[in-house]
Amino acid sequence: MDPLFYIKTFGCQMNVHDSDTISQILINKGYKKTDSINDAHIILINTCAVRQKAEQKALTLIGRLASLKSKKPDIISGIIGCVAQEQGTSLLKRFPFIDLVLGPRNIYHIDDLLDQIKEGRGKASSLDLTCEPPTLPTCNGYVKGRVATFLKIMEGCDNFCTYCIVPFVRGRETSLPAEDIINKSKYLISQGIKEITLIGQNVNSYNTKNNALPTFPGLLKELDSIAGLKRLRFITSHPKDLSDELIGSFGELKSLCSHIHLPVQSGSDNILKLMNRKYTRDKYISLIERIKKTRPDITITSDLIVGFPGETEKDFEDSLQLIDKIEFDNLFSFKYSERPKTSALELPGKLDEKEKQRRLSILQEKQKKITLSKNKLMEGTIQEILVEGPGKKGDSQLTGRTSGNKVVNFFANKNLKGQLVRVKIIKGFQNSLLGELVDKYNQKVYEVM
Repeated sequence: MDPLFYIKTFGCQMNVHDSDTISQILINKGYKKTDSINDAHIILINTCAVRQKAEQKALTLIGRLASLKSKKPDIISGIIGCVAQEQGTSLLKRFPFIDLVLGPRNIYHIDDLLDQIKEGRGKASSLDLTCEPPTLPTCNGYVKGRVATFLKIMEGCDNFCTYCIVPFVRGRETSLPAEDIINKSKYLISQGIKEITLIGQNVNSYNTKNNALPTFPGLLKELDSIAGLKRLRFITSHPKDLSDELIGSFGELKSLCSHIHLPVQSGSDNILKLMNRKYTRDKYISLIERIKKTRPDITITSDLIVGFPGETEKDFEDSLQLIDKIEFDNLFSFKYSERPKTSALELPGKLDEKEKQRRLSILQEKQKKITLSKNKLMEGTIQEILVEGPGKKGDSQLTGRTSGNKVVNFFANKNLKGQLVRVKIIKGFQNSLLGELVDKYNQKVYEVM
């Protein structure tokens, strides 16, 4: 019987992509994936260290593996990802039942390391931050049933924002060859994928470090020309690298979706400087205005941190005012979380948890009202939806997303998965939209060729 592996993923899109990469490597080597941790011969926990909460969740699950390993001592268990890189081989001492520690830039060697463990050559670890990503793996049938997927175009980060651990756990910025990205995109489309989201710590600095071509806008243009690609997205962008050419892409490329995620992190120039973000509040506002002028229907989402060391009440009010001015479609907001090795650890003026939570609650309540209002403004409009599959209310309900990345649920009496259809929005809710299929009585489907 082929050995079964189970992988649990914590954190962001990069970790989801890394787990997919590991899965494809192992399947190509004869392993089979299982959704049951109790049936698995190999258990892998893919961890995130960007915020303390995500790290703690992963470590809690790892601790629970002790009892499972005591019952089934032949199980191979491994910690991979950012926490593995951050804490290194000390995890093997902290959790003696763990067999493997693998950093995010070393995941491509996982089959060799598993062989080492199975052959009785001891526990294994690989934590080299200088590894260059190899050609992206392929595995026929792996994405079967999916409509959309992530595609990594770069690894690491050179920005060294003072709160961020990424450069210390994913290494310095490295762009993958454009030829590999284009070939993998064509392969994914041949496997049934309709929408690709390009991911990286800072995608719009793609190829900037080595002055290579294509630039990020150039890469988008090449991908836009691929037959069969219906939608193209990217995440995450850094405001300091948002060029005029990239902004112009939103008005020129047919597959590029009308959504950008542009993390602002704070509305205060004082805090932005302490964060080493390399742009000002006014610069950020100017970028948003230019994007909206180029693509008036674009949706804007962002990240924002409250309670950063030294954040005064005035700094916090600046963030609230920024939210009022821009009116983000959605905002991912967090309390500042201390991370090892980051320079923000040395900053004075740390806020207590109670005050950070107070500020976060105020900010989130403000954004909830804005998000709901913007969703309600869509009522009565007709939106093009890429159908992703069944909704939560049975087979007759389908779900998909607008070009602006808003979730839409609607009812239909046939399978439209993977197709672009027109839906009239009849109700806007906090986190989704309810719609009805245009020409629902004859089930006419409007598909972009």
